[in-house]
Amino acid sequence: MTAQTIAPISSTGHLSSARIAAFAGHHAEHCQIEVVAETGSTNADLLARVAQRSLSAATLLAAETQTAGRGRAGRTWLTAPAAALTFSLAWPFAAPLHALVGLPLAVGVTIAETLADFGVAVQLKWPNDVLQGGRKLAGILIETATAPAPDRQVWAVIGIGINLSIPEPLQEQIGQRAASLPAPAAQDRDLLLASLLSALAQNMRQFESHGLSAFVERWNRLHAFAGQQVLILDQGKVLHEGRALGIDQIGRLMLQPDGGASPLAIMAGDISLRVKEG
Repeated sequence: MTAQTIAPISSTGHLSSARIAAFAGHHAEHCQIEVVAETGSTNADLLARVAQRSLSAATLLAAETQTAGRGRAGRTWLTAPAAALTFSLAWPFAAPLHALVGLPLAVGVTIAETLADFGVAVQLKWPNDVLQGGRKLAGILIETATAPAPDRQVWAVIGIGINLSIPEPLQEQIGQRAASLPAPAAQDRDLLLASLLSALAQNMRQFESHGLSAFVERWNRLHAFAGQQVLILDQGKVLHEGRALGIDQIGRLMLQPDGGASPLAIMAGDISLRVKEG
């Protein structure tokens, strides 16, 4: 479909599944696209449908407002109406669950490369954050599930939240400075979401064929803290500190401890990374 046949931006400003489909093009032609005004969590909605065996194809679910958005390790994703682009993509994989290790890193690369097409330069924070100017712009939550018998289809539900604006009360509620997408990039949310969907569809097929190895070099080029001294924490307790090197072929963060010891391979788990001050 050519740009001339795509309807102009809705005067209401609401997301349009028809426009998203038109902009996404052939890469996402087999993907179902749904838009809802409000829901608790798009991830939870799609996971419930996997359990009910009611998904027959890859499905994008976008919500104008999410009231119970979730981040990694059960954390709450805070947003305000129209302040973020919140959506989930349920994607079927012809692979066992263990083959999806590293998928959040591939999704991070996808987001970063898509935003670059909109003139927005971002960096990636291991394991699943997208930063702009050192502040969090977007987060990724991937949950996996296997549909009940007889099909036993493996699904990844890829949840993404991108800040479009951060009202001051929300900034205070978050408790730390967050980034928001520059206005020109966020002007047409349908186009932005369609571009993300198209790139995700291409890259999920690439991931299924080649695994994380197709994304390691790309991720390391976007690494926010390459060569910097960082702390690895678990519930506020420092587990390791050293120089961040990048990720390996299975998505572990390689950390060079002080003192010349061999690099450590850090698994994601429920840990966090912070730049060492001073």
